[in-house]
Amino acid sequence: MPTVLGSVRRLVLSPQLIDVTFAKRGFPSRPTPAARRLEAVPQAVICGFEWGIDARDQWEVERRLDLVDAEMRGFAYEGATMAATVLDAMGGGHRTRDLLLGPGRRHIFLAYIGIGFAMARLPRPLWRKVVPDLSGDPYHPTMSWLAVDGYGFDRAYFQTRRWVDEQKIPAAYGWDGAPDYFLRAIDQGIGRALWFIGGGHAPDVAAAVGRFAEHRRPDLWSGVGLAATFAGGSDADALGTLRRAAGDDRGQLALGTVFAVKARSYAGLVPDFTAAACQALTGLSVDKAVALADDTAVTSASAEPAYELWRRRIRSHFDDA
Repeated sequence: MPTVLGSVRRLVLSPQLIDVTFAKRGFPSRPTPAARRLEAVPQAVICGFEWGIDARDQWEVERRLDLVDAEMRGFAYEGATMAATVLDAMGGGHRTRDLLLGPGRRHIFLAYIGIGFAMARLPRPLWRKVVPDLSGDPYHPTMSWLAVDGYGFDRAYFQTRRWVDEQKIPAAYGWDGAPDYFLRAIDQGIGRALWFIGGGHAPDVAAAVGRFAEHRRPDLWSGVGLAATFAGGSDADALGTLRRAAGDDRGQLALGTVFAVKARSYAGLVPDFTAAACQALTGLSVDKAVALADDTAVTSASAEPAYELWRRRIRSHFDDA
C-alpha cells in the first residue's frame, strides 16, 4: 500500500502518464513500433517515480522495478532515483545513496539523469544536497554532470516554448566548481529532448538544432546522438540522414552515441536498435564503441571537468578519422 505522504508528493510533483505523451505535449508522432517505444520512455520514468515516492522501503522499489521490461528498466530507475532525491532533499535520509550503491548501480548513468529531473522540481538552495557520496563507484563524481543534463532535458520537454522555441538561457550554477560548463551540460540535455520533441524524425530534429545559436549546436548534437542511440525511435536510413545533417558536428553526434552504448552495455543489455544506431552514427561495433569509452575514460581533472575531458577524447577519435 502507498504511504499517504508519498501519494501527496506524487500528486504534487509528478505529471500524469497522459501528460508525457507526444500528443499531449504537441510533439509529432508516427504510428510505428519504434515511435511507440520512444513515447513509452517518459511513461516508464513516471512509473518509476510513482513507485519510488509511494514505496515504504527500497526492497519494494526494487521488486516493482524488476517487473519492468529489461529494455525499459533503466528509465524506470531514472524515475525512482528522482523520487529518492526529492525525498532526501526535502526530508533528509540516504535513499538515493542506498539505491545507487545497490540495485541502481548498473543504471548509474540514467540514475544521475533522474537526479536532474528532481532538480527541476527543487529550489536551487537544495541542489547542494542532491548528489550522494558514491565513493568507490568508478563513475562518481565524473558522471554527475548527467544530472545537469537531466535538468536540461526536463525543462525542454515540459517547458518547450521557453527552453526550445525561445531558447532560454538559465543563470549559471557552480556545479562541480565549473559554472561555465553548467550551461553546456544543460544544452546536452536539451539536445536529448529534441530527439523526443521531434518524435525521432531526423529532418525535424536536425532543423530544431539548426535554429539554435551556432555555439550551442555541438552540445545539442551530442545529446541527440545519445538519445537516438539509447532510446531508439528511428531506422538505419533515417539515422544516416541524421548523420549527414550533423555536418561538421558528426563527431559530437558520434560522441553521444558512444556514451549511450557504454551506458547500455554497463546496464547489461544492448538492444538491437542501439547496436544499429552505433553502426550508423559511428561506424563502430558495440564492442569497439565500449572499448573506446573505456580507453579514453578520465577520472580526475583540475582546470575543467573530467567529464568534458573524457568527452573530448572520445570526440577526437572521430574528428581525426
